[in-house]
Amino acid sequence: ITAAVDAWTRGVAALPKPWQPQKPVLPVEGMRNVLITSALPYVNNVPHLGNIIGCVLSADTFARYCRLRNWNTLYVCGTDEYGTATETKAMEEGLTPQEICNKYHAIHADIYRWFDISFDYFGRTTTPHQTTIAQDIFQRLLAHGFLLQDTVEQLRCEDCQRFLADRFVEGICPFCNYEEARGDQCDKCGKLINAVELKNPQCKLCGGVPVVKTTQHLFLDLPKLEERLEPWLEQSFATGDWTANARYITRSWIRDGLKPRCITRDLKWGTPVPLDGFRDKVFYVWFDAPIGYLSITANYTDQWERWWKNPQQ
Repeated sequence: ITAAVDAWTRGVAALPKPWQPQKPVLPVEGMRNVLITSALPYVNNVPHLGNIIGCVLSADTFARYCRLRNWNTLYVCGTDEYGTATETKAMEEGLTPQEICNKYHAIHADIYRWFDISFDYFGRTTTPHQTTIAQDIFQRLLAHGFLLQDTVEQLRCEDCQRFLADRFVEGICPFCNYEEARGDQCDKCGKLINAVELKNPQCKLCGGVPVVKTTQHLFLDLPKLEERLEPWLEQSFATGDWTANARYITRSWIRDGLKPRCITRDLKWGTPVPLDGFRDKVFYVWFDAPIGYLSITANYTDQWERWWKNPQQ
């Protein structure tokens, strides 16, 4: 309070001059360097107030605060563009997935510009940098033995000649008998569903009856990482600002034991898997999309690693 009174008494002229970062904004030795991201908004819709409040507004507020404090601040975001939701929207509108992404990326950018969201860079995930960085991370995981192959049962539509992603299947919920349950969850009872568990499944693309077939997929071998993850988490809990809820959920995952997580999908729209035997597949969007933060920064500056691989600053 004393400092605030003193600053008020001395007036605006006595305040430090606003920091003018170089362009592109890069970490500066001796300064407090702050990298801010906000959840990548999905590209298949027109943003509304709820999206903006729940997604970009809090990060924008914090970015403005950091700049007022004269901290060297970079705020990046962008549209999340791969996955089945994009394919579904493309079919609805009679466009290709890339055309859908181009259309809605422009709408998102215009709306955030109108609201004066103070991004230093607003990018997207369908870029060559995304492919390069995601495939590089994949190759490193492979080289270190953190991936495994396994057979998965999936629904395949013989009429469409394709395995059906969760959103392309509809049927009766095995738990509550809701008749319009999706292949990933039931909107009535809220339970998660494996698509092969649906009763009377139907292909949403052609209305045909899919059959259960086996297909090979790649999994992230999370149990192998538990021994390294536990001590890192304890240190992070002690030194970071984790909420009580985040700590509880994370500890419950560790307590129950991590399970292998499938990171590939039988889709056309996504980052290609660079491995023989899997080149007709793409990465699952939840493996791929978080890497978008890195690739969007890489599209902003070729010195992106100074932000993402620079713990000293």
